[in-house]
Amino acid sequence: MAEHKEFKVPPLGESVSEATVARWVKKEGQAVAVDEILVELETDKVTLEVTAPASGVLSKIYHPEGATVEVGQVLGMVEIGAEAVAPVAASEEVKAAAVPAKNTVVEEKTAFTKIADANGPAVRKIAEEKNVDLANVTPTGKDGRITKGDVINHLEAPATPKSVARSSEAREERVKMSRLRQRVAERLKQAQNTAAILTTFNEVDMSAVFDIRNRYKESFEKKHGVKLGFMSFFVKAAIQALKQSPEVNAEINGDEIIYKNYYDIGVAVSAPQGLVVPVVRDADQLSFADIEKEVARLGTRARDGKLTIDEMTGGTFTVSNGGIFGSLMSTPILNSPQTGILGMHKVQERPVALNGQVVIRPMIYIALSYDHRLIDGREAVTFLVRIKENIENPERLLLDV
Repeated sequence: MAEHKEFKVPPLGESVSEATVARWVKKEGQAVAVDEILVELETDKVTLEVTAPASGVLSKIYHPEGATVEVGQVLGMVEIGAEAVAPVAASEEVKAAAVPAKNTVVEEKTAFTKIADANGPAVRKIAEEKNVDLANVTPTGKDGRITKGDVINHLEAPATPKSVARSSEAREERVKMSRLRQRVAERLKQAQNTAAILTTFNEVDMSAVFDIRNRYKESFEKKHGVKLGFMSFFVKAAIQALKQSPEVNAEINGDEIIYKNYYDIGVAVSAPQGLVVPVVRDADQLSFADIEKEVARLGTRARDGKLTIDEMTGGTFTVSNGGIFGSLMSTPILNSPQTGILGMHKVQERPVALNGQVVIRPMIYIALSYDHRLIDGREAVTFLVRIKENIENPERLLLDV
């Protein structure tokens, strides 16, 4: 009697009990190897891959794509040691006639499979769903790899105008919200309903930071293998400000205030699957180079849909950079249960008054949204002014003054 082995929905992380079957990588009757990806599950935070528990044939799928499954629920069965059975043609004549076309299809599929497999399951999934020829996608990943973001950008690129009338095309498209997008919507609405959110603004002269970057960007990148960006300066400046305003690094739990004596800084990232906030752990103990490396690593994993639950939970404060999309000013929403979030915006040259003269300086607006239940206006303004002082005088970050 053939031996079968079940594979189940794995633990999905703290407070997460359900997932959606996003895509079956293998079909019933297909041969599988141990640890080969069988199915992708989508939670409200990350995309998970479930692998084969043994080599054999995927004999049974219990839940189709789009189904909701719970932790521990059986997803399917693998018949251990079995081999996939190839379909038999009705006659030798039909088989002979089908050979040329079949070979062509196999060759085309093999070419696609080689490119797709080389760039990961996330890329393969979206390429198959959107019928994208990966050979036409411009790669930006490491070692010339195509990322999920590259495929998204390719799809969003302006298309050549068509001469065909639009009357035959659908004017609307109805798609189900992903579990991640639903969760983002719930959390943002929850933050507005439970916190007394207020936003204060300031502007910062970026001249000193620009000067440092211009002087050291080449040597910095050569030594550390990563570019010197703005994020490390603002994370460092925020940490120093948080130490002086601990209520901005706290949270409200019932009738208690929990003050955090550590600094796990969330960095908001707009990934293809939605807004995610991976966390830079113990950022106060990291150097500028370490922060830039970690932000780059988490950003890449976010765009490829590879973030884990642990990488997205437990932040104490969040930094969001809308400036990369051209935003000049915004009011960021709290990442509950945090009590503060810093919004960065586009750096733009503007005329400013300095020592009685009008000069042109690279300026940036910064915003702090905060929970007024815990943080008063004085503390919020003080916090933002401290960041302004740290950015305009970066030596303060080195001297810790």
